[in-house]
Amino acid sequence: MTTLEKARIFFALGAGLTLSCPAQIQSVARTTAHPSQYERVDFAVRLRAPKLNPYRQEEVRLDLNLTAPAGGRVRVPAFFERDAEGGVSVWDVRFAPAEAGRYAGQMDLTLEGAPAGSAPVELLVERSSAKGFLRPANAWSFRFDNGEPFRGIGENIGWESRQADNGGDADRRYNYEYLLGKLAAAGGNFFRTWMCPWNLPLEWKRVNNTDRYRDDPGALNASAMRRMDELVELAEARDLYLMLTLNNSGDLQGREWRRNSYNKINGGPVTEPQAFFTDAAARAQFKNRLRYLVARWGYSPHLAAWEFFNEIDNLMYGLPQPIPDRVVTAWHREMGEYLKSIDPYQHMVTTSISHREVAGLYEIPALDFNQLHIYGHNGVSRTGTFATALRADSSRDGKPFVVGEFGFEWDWNKNFDDVAPQMSADFKKGLWLGAFSPTPILPMSWWWEYFDRREVTPYLQRVRSLVDRMQKAGGGSYAEAACDWSGATPPLAVRCGETYFVLLSNDSRSEISGAVSLPALTGTHKVEAYRPETGLTEEWPRLAGGVIPDVAVAATNYLALIISPEASSGGAGR
Repeated sequence: MTTLEKARIFFALGAGLTLSCPAQIQSVARTTAHPSQYERVDFAVRLRAPKLNPYRQEEVRLDLNLTAPAGGRVRVPAFFERDAEGGVSVWDVRFAPAEAGRYAGQMDLTLEGAPAGSAPVELLVERSSAKGFLRPANAWSFRFDNGEPFRGIGENIGWESRQADNGGDADRRYNYEYLLGKLAAAGGNFFRTWMCPWNLPLEWKRVNNTDRYRDDPGALNASAMRRMDELVELAEARDLYLMLTLNNSGDLQGREWRRNSYNKINGGPVTEPQAFFTDAAARAQFKNRLRYLVARWGYSPHLAAWEFFNEIDNLMYGLPQPIPDRVVTAWHREMGEYLKSIDPYQHMVTTSISHREVAGLYEIPALDFNQLHIYGHNGVSRTGTFATALRADSSRDGKPFVVGEFGFEWDWNKNFDDVAPQMSADFKKGLWLGAFSPTPILPMSWWWEYFDRREVTPYLQRVRSLVDRMQKAGGGSYAEAACDWSGATPPLAVRCGETYFVLLSNDSRSEISGAVSLPALTGTHKVEAYRPETGLTEEWPRLAGGVIPDVAVAATNYLALIISPEASSGGAGR
């Protein structure tokens, strides 16, 4: 006798019904009084069902299926909240409707793959001024559902402080409340953080190097669920957008593999890390995790992107037997397609590599943007400087390209104070080269605690001021422009609408000056000079023709020129 057949007998006897009319869904209650477009709408659902594993959709699945006002179909997965009295379980649905108007449909219960009951649902959604979710737009920017352009400016906040950080004396100040507050105050709008054994350990029964979380023998870690709820709420309150990294390359290596929930010694399905990618049971377990992530936190537009792996190549080549490219690519293709199929909000999806490309990875359609991490003095990568790398990779595969991590040093065993000026200079250089290069998220620095202690993070505002003006001038459109500077470093020039923005960089220890030439310019233009070190904008003499003579840039500094039609006005930094 199947579980579903047992369930029908259970309900028939318990509720005095005939076998043909079981009543598994006891009640559906909308707990949000006034549903609004792109805002979270909650439903509480009470089920009476046999004891099944609520974290395995193969056993039990609950979905809200609706017809949207414009006629499209929407499926929102539910997630298990808790057990109640009398064999009742409580499930939650968190739904962010994209349209205003009337939705109608039903809550559908599935047991072991077979329909097992439904309940009608209707709601009327009010129109709102919310921007919606972020989508890929072009090589330079993303766009919200309402059409507003977006460029991410921020940093990695990989995790909250651990027990072993800072010489074994973890600074409790470095929590999300503090770090996100400082990031927002500095003008940041984007950050990236990890799920791992010491941070948001959703799928870890045994946590490591942290007293913020507790070991949990359950299918998912309850302390991680609570903190993830809080993190999303913090991001929303501070208007910050999040890239959530679901796996670290170290999770399947060494001591972390020994405590990993996919490892058979911990009740998992496989005995070797490689089998995480190939074993059917392991892949099904990961899909269940993806479903839970979408169900519980997918409602938030501030969750900008799911990232499958941090530096997948470091896992592939960090094991005694390297994992073939085709295995990793096949896994990403399968998981990307599955995630897109269950996510009603179609969040962006990505993964990241360190310094080794993975054959076929960039070409996977379900990955919305490609991501590389660059470490090395002055942002030098395998293809040259940041500017070179961003231009080379953004032209491939028709996808945006992002430098998800960068830093002057990668080796945490070194004393960064020995190279503090270089660390700070690299922080600034990555941002400026990113601002004038085709990428929708400016390169994001690593070592967030170090830069906070040295009070470098507020420099983000200096870059944000100019990027906001670029966005406003072009409405999210960017085009590279020809430009020459008779100084030293080649300039970077971008046209946004009718306004030209030019970045002049001086890495030397003495002032450099020379003429700036923009061949495309004709007629008379207004010229402004933005000095990042002061945050101030100066008006210069009007420009007739395409040459600005004797433009000087101070030692180890930057200067941005803003050249706009005579009728244009406004200034960065004011």
